[in-house]
Amino acid sequence: MDLYEYQARDLFEAHGVPVLPGIVAHTPEEAKAAAEEIGGGIVVVKAQVKVGGRGKAGGVKLAKSPDEAYEHAQAILGMDIKGHTVHRLLIAAGAEIAEEYYFSILLDRANRDYLAMCSKEGGVEIEQLAVESPEKLARVSIDPNDGIDAAKAAEIAEQAGFDAEEIPALAEVFQQLWTSFQKEDATLVEVNPLVKTGEGKIIALDGKVSTDDNADFRQPGHAELVDEQAEDPLEAKAKANDLNYVKLDGQVGIIGNGAGLVMSTLDVVAYAGEDHGGVKPANFLDIGGGASAEVMANGLDVILGDDQVESVFVNVFGGITSCDQVATGIVKALEILGDAATKPLVVRLDGNNVEEGRRILAEAAHPLVTTADTMDAGADKAAELANK
Repeated sequence: MDLYEYQARDLFEAHGVPVLPGIVAHTPEEAKAAAEEIGGGIVVVKAQVKVGGRGKAGGVKLAKSPDEAYEHAQAILGMDIKGHTVHRLLIAAGAEIAEEYYFSILLDRANRDYLAMCSKEGGVEIEQLAVESPEKLARVSIDPNDGIDAAKAAEIAEQAGFDAEEIPALAEVFQQLWTSFQKEDATLVEVNPLVKTGEGKIIALDGKVSTDDNADFRQPGHAELVDEQAEDPLEAKAKANDLNYVKLDGQVGIIGNGAGLVMSTLDVVAYAGEDHGGVKPANFLDIGGGASAEVMANGLDVILGDDQVESVFVNVFGGITSCDQVATGIVKALEILGDAATKPLVVRLDGNNVEEGRRILAEAAHPLVTTADTMDAGADKAAELANK
């Protein structure tokens, strides 16, 4: 789950990371009141959306008075920033910035450890810096068993090119950010910019945090961070039913068992769609090893609830769960859904007990179901039906 900036700020503060005072506002009146509460001086009015480029879009404004904060809030609330509507603001205290830095910790899946990145050039797009001036971006591997202690924090700052007298203050904040990363089961903690004020203090001026949904069982407080207003309703429904679902922008709904098979199915459907009006996959949905009637019904219910879906491709390889169980699940799922099932389904079964599975589907003879012998044939038929 990606957090809003204000949520990241609160998380940082809870783990000792130095941050500036900030108050969330939902209306211009609340923005003005927040500016007054912070002190009535300079504040920054910041749009809260889970996407970058807010400043360039006009979603971050400096206000020199509560009245000016009110005016900026009026302009920013309701703004569309890269498809995200601004519903709330962070009113943050201003700071006298002497220098801007960059720091992040992220999960490095390729190397099966963590990676800390740091640069003396913050406040810029880090992707651009990494391409144009890679020597200015320090990359330090972090052993999950050791984390970032004082020595490792000093090593990161040193590799980033900081002077010896600057390192102690930075190293302390790096350790606090590591604590935030570790204690919250994060996959990303990024501060851009991490600033040094005119008084020499190191402060996290902005924050981006992504948490690992797989750790929700030990992070009950993370449920309170979910923004139901911004969450896709189909993804929310799938999550409530323990389905591994991601909505995409296409017309062919996909159901498969196993992430690898589903990913392959997405590719095959996209390729087949080139011959049928350019239709594309509408989702990623992995039902895992079990294909009971309830699981299949929940999956179909989610997919059929997507108005963009014109057809569904069920692509299952029978293993532990045999093809006859899958076929029975499909038939019963359609019975459960009843009139709610209105889109054509193409079903391709292979693997354990495939002949019995195909027999069950043929005997049921459901008018919405078409069977296919191969994945390529099934993808082509699903794309053809979606194009109609």
